[in-house]
Amino acid sequence: MEILHNLLEIPKINGEYPAIGLTIGNFDGVHIGHRQLLKKIKNDCLAKNLLFVVVTFVPHPQKILQPDKERFLINSYEQRRTLLKNLGVDVLVELKFTRDFSTLKAEEFLSQYLLSYPNLKEFYLGYDFAFGANKEGDYDLVKSICHPRGVQVEIQPKYEFQGQVVSSSLIRERLLSGKIDEVKDILERPFHLEGVVVKGEGRGKKIGFPTANIQVSQDLIVPQKGVYVTRTIYNGMTFKSITNIGNNPTFKDTNHIHIETNLFDFDIDIYGELLDIQFLHKVRDEKKFPTVNDLIGQIKADVEFAKEYLREK
Repeated sequence: MEILHNLLEIPKINGEYPAIGLTIGNFDGVHIGHRQLLKKIKNDCLAKNLLFVVVTFVPHPQKILQPDKERFLINSYEQRRTLLKNLGVDVLVELKFTRDFSTLKAEEFLSQYLLSYPNLKEFYLGYDFAFGANKEGDYDLVKSICHPRGVQVEIQPKYEFQGQVVSSSLIRERLLSGKIDEVKDILERPFHLEGVVVKGEGRGKKIGFPTANIQVSQDLIVPQKGVYVTRTIYNGMTFKSITNIGNNPTFKDTNHIHIETNLFDFDIDIYGELLDIQFLHKVRDEKKFPTVNDLIGQIKADVEFAKEYLREK
């Protein structure tokens, strides 16, 4: 998959721009609805001998339109690239989203960024995707502009999960509610967070359960506070683990969200290393315990639960 910043950067073949089929969207999470859409487009492009092109934005528009909004993205941009590549996207065009860009009218966006490409054959729109200032670029407007230029426009159907339309917003709501099992079904894979191991307070080691304290980007959404069964990938190897997200209320450390992972059968110094934590199941909510001994007893029970869960799965 080629990663470009303008459609006109697509290499010519024998002096001509190749024919392309194109879709556009944020694709945050690359969830089951996105995947069904992209698989269908890929098959259509193969049948029509078109290059499959996805146009998206960096940073996510919400980062510009609501700059104070943190913990929003389901995937990092690098994770999104990998997921799109695995779905057979030939070219990913990442347009730089700015405040000025956000004021473009839909017609201006189409003419400057999409229809400037001379060999666009098929334009696939998600059922609810709209672009341009005030979201005026809907299916009817796109069709009225594209059809006279010989560009076919096809709107894709919505995808439902358990009676609800699948969306990135639905996933965020489920994550903030701790419904990790549902998120796993909607994504068709476990939700995961990548972060660097940083020094913590060392309390876990002192009480017999050493943890890796993970620092993740402020842009990435974090699940509801609680204890989770996880798998942790380090240096290409996968380890069974349990992860706590919270404020460590037993120790009255309430000003900062900590992400701490205990890797089973693991004893390596990994400060500064990158970990990928895959969330499989929520064990319980975060809780303040009367004493440290009570906390230790609960952690032991949590670890046993996690090991049994992982054995069964």
